[in-house]
Amino acid sequence: MAHLTAKKGYSELADRLNRFPQGAPTSGTLFKILQILMTEQEAALIAQLPIKPFTAQTAAGIWRMSELAAIKQLEALADRVLLIDIPENGEVQYVLPPPMAGFFEFSMMRTRGDIDQEFLGKLFYQYMDVEEDFIKQLFVNGETQLGRTFVNESVLSEDNNLYVYDYERATEVIKTASHIGVSMCYCRHKMQHAGKACDAPMDICMTFNNVGGSLIRRGYARKIDVSECMDLLDQAYDHNLVQFGENVKNEVSFICNCCGCCCEALKAARKFGILQPVHTSHFLPDVIEANCTGCGKCAELCPIEAMTIVSANDPEKLKRKKAKVDENTCIGCGVCLRGCKVDALKLKTREKRIITPETGVHKAVMMAVERGCLEHLIFDNRALFSHRAMAAILGAILKMPPVKQIMATNQVK
Repeated sequence: MAHLTAKKGYSELADRLNRFPQGAPTSGTLFKILQILMTEQEAALIAQLPIKPFTAQTAAGIWRMSELAAIKQLEALADRVLLIDIPENGEVQYVLPPPMAGFFEFSMMRTRGDIDQEFLGKLFYQYMDVEEDFIKQLFVNGETQLGRTFVNESVLSEDNNLYVYDYERATEVIKTASHIGVSMCYCRHKMQHAGKACDAPMDICMTFNNVGGSLIRRGYARKIDVSECMDLLDQAYDHNLVQFGENVKNEVSFICNCCGCCCEALKAARKFGILQPVHTSHFLPDVIEANCTGCGKCAELCPIEAMTIVSANDPEKLKRKKAKVDENTCIGCGVCLRGCKVDALKLKTREKRIITPETGVHKAVMMAVERGCLEHLIFDNRALFSHRAMAAILGAILKMPPVKQIMATNQVK
């Protein structure tokens, strides 16, 4: 019933967000969050914006105001990273990011004095950790998910390295990014205000390329170079954090360094693991039973409880234990190997390689097809007239497996 009592502008924005794959289920808590992040008038304006990148001239036409007034409004929204700005060929384009990974997270990626972040953090905890509808919709629906796991490169063997593509390496994302920014970890910042944060490093959230550039310009990320980012990655490895990044091959926008206690993605993997809410790496840990002492260190390190200690069923040593991997829920991060001191774990390749979308457009289209909302993506009332947008969408459809092309065709019909 929350949508019936919400003010019109916020209700329109919620409806706008939920026409696309990464939506935000309506609840009283959602509207409280939106009220902290923006005014009702701003929510109503944002609700009218197209899903594809647009210019100030386009916004002015939609909002029926002068271009100068539209620029002033767009810049005010971009200053709070409710919009992402993308300078290109002498012109600035804007895009509305999804709630996650997007403007929800951005609001907690630095310490702010213009909003009540303690109250906001508690609302995020209520909305995501207690109510759970948002997390289920974000991570459980469909086969194509928001993010994927990058294997911990420090535990790869020479043989493993033969099976890792460049786009599967966090180090390669860092080396090839046009912009690199580091910010406060949204998840741990949120949990800090809920009184549940761990002691993992806080300033270690990495953003890249256009998104990173926008966050840097607006003061929500600190610009760093490749060398410093590599050092942060090593720091994340040392703290046994999992690298969870955008599920695309090209122009990855973020890599979070996640702990199992605070991270939304890893908590979803733990709760709904059989539904594979996070795309795995190409690897699985393999237990060498002859070496395993059942010490339990690997299980202790596993962020999603996919590694357990069970009886070794040794008739000569009845109390002997061994490690066991649940291959149906394991995300292939490799963190467990860092705790094994007796060479009882090695990484093996999965029988079937996970398909990673080429670009953000490709990912959005696949998610829309699987979640039954492709028509909203194609016939977004502003994107419909853009030949470039239509070409990108149809091009992404043509890259899909045949079964998904059929699904897409049925939805277009």
